[in-house]
Amino acid sequence: MSLLDDLNGLLKGKSDSIRNNVSREDMIKSSVENREAIVMKCGALATWTRPESTGRSPRDTVIVKRASSQGTIDWTSPNNLPMDEETFDMVWADTINVFDQAKELYITNRLIGADPKYALPVRLVTDNALSALFTDNMFRPWSEEIAKSSIFSDRSFTLLVSPGSKLQHEKYKGRLRENSELGHTSDMVVGMDMDRNLGVIFGSAYCGSIKKLMFTVMNYLLPGEGILPIHCSANEGEKGDSALLLGLSGTGKTTLSADPSRALLGDDEHGWSDHGVANFENGCYAKLIDLSAKKEPEIFSACFHQDDHLKHGAIIENVMVYPDGGFDLYDDRYTPNSRGSYPLRYLTNIKESSVSGHPDTILFLTADANSVIPPISKLTKEQAMLWFLMGYTSKLAGTETGIKEPVSTFSRFFGQPFMPRVPEAYADLLGKKLDLHGTQVYLINTGWTGGPYGTGHRIDLPLTRKMVEACLSGSIERSEMKRDPFFKVMVPATCPGIDDSSILDAGSTWKNRSEYEARAKKLTGEFAAYFKKAYGSQNISAEIAAECPGM
Repeated sequence: MSLLDDLNGLLKGKSDSIRNNVSREDMIKSSVENREAIVMKCGALATWTRPESTGRSPRDTVIVKRASSQGTIDWTSPNNLPMDEETFDMVWADTINVFDQAKELYITNRLIGADPKYALPVRLVTDNALSALFTDNMFRPWSEEIAKSSIFSDRSFTLLVSPGSKLQHEKYKGRLRENSELGHTSDMVVGMDMDRNLGVIFGSAYCGSIKKLMFTVMNYLLPGEGILPIHCSANEGEKGDSALLLGLSGTGKTTLSADPSRALLGDDEHGWSDHGVANFENGCYAKLIDLSAKKEPEIFSACFHQDDHLKHGAIIENVMVYPDGGFDLYDDRYTPNSRGSYPLRYLTNIKESSVSGHPDTILFLTADANSVIPPISKLTKEQAMLWFLMGYTSKLAGTETGIKEPVSTFSRFFGQPFMPRVPEAYADLLGKKLDLHGTQVYLINTGWTGGPYGTGHRIDLPLTRKMVEACLSGSIERSEMKRDPFFKVMVPATCPGIDDSSILDAGSTWKNRSEYEARAKKLTGEFAAYFKKAYGSQNISAEIAAECPGM
């Protein structure tokens, strides 16, 4: 029998205890009654995970490797960890055994993708009501018509989720990684079988494991259909012009995409097909640490608005909550990765369909703490493909003496852990679509000016917004541009709305030009070293490689 036969046999035998696509209110009620969450004063649900589940577990996230498909996946990427089919089948069987003992099982049928032409039908089976509610928040509602007409109609995906369970680690010795913190073989798996359209999450209670597993699956499937998956936010102007914003954590993606003059399509994952762009999901999974009602009123309201708890349904994960039902978003003692899950409809300025035409503008966001990348620049097609491959930003790492230095971070396609295919599959698709639709690509540095972190200061948000507006309106194209000597991008001499143009030249904001040049050369060296390491053996064209800083 197949693994699906095993699952369907179990569900048939437990038909009296199956909660199949129950109402949102019932899922909320069960989550509270099962003590999987408590009701906050505002009506949202608060939940806490075990310490090992306060975030994703990359070293336990695996993909089944088999001869028929292994050439499509980049196994040199540190995030693509192989699992053999036999081990996957063992985890699946263990999950079925746990489900057999469960008092109740929950099934939700949902779709991934707002474009009905390539919406992926997904069936989730879980012994946890809160996991079912999470899919109701995050994924798109079921439509039998869409499911039957989609290009994936015969490739629906089945995901088993048992967040409260743990594997018998002795059984998996030599099959799963050795976890030094546990002192034995890992007891957790987030596994994907792309060929059989199956997934299993066993032992990870982090809600994001569900979301990111399904997005990894989509990011694998879509390039095979000529559709480019992009880890980005997207919005649309009043004239129907759409824009994509790509950037790693801390670059301002969420803040800059929340523009009152533009309707939000989504804040995390989109597909770019022959018909335009479309959001994958139907909700948001926002970081909550240090969130304020003043700076992010939309997200704050979506999570913490007042409502009856049976109507609310926002899931507040790993936040400090007090006995009176209040909360403290600035307390990170449990984890700095607290999250809020809520439907898109809880935001006010959204495009309900979550689809738009081909993007007029793409913005790559970086927060360069070195203060050497220009605040705004234009990219050629080859440069756009290069920066897409690099996914650069810089993070700040503390030292024992308390001094903080920028640490360069590269994440291919601004979402490396979730992009499993060989890199040219994504980069080549981007180049083709830029050529076909004339989309303009710009690099926006939201990081430091006037010197590196510790000397200079973060570029003022109002100035960054002016630069973004100039890119979206196209007015930046009226400026004379010159090639940056270090990063090769084209830098405008002026920008509408910015009186002091000196800020546009990164080097001119430093007190010592030679120090700026030394810092810029150091960073370009890091670019070149990373490119050679990550892509030296990959099928990346010489034209793209030539645009890498330092090469």
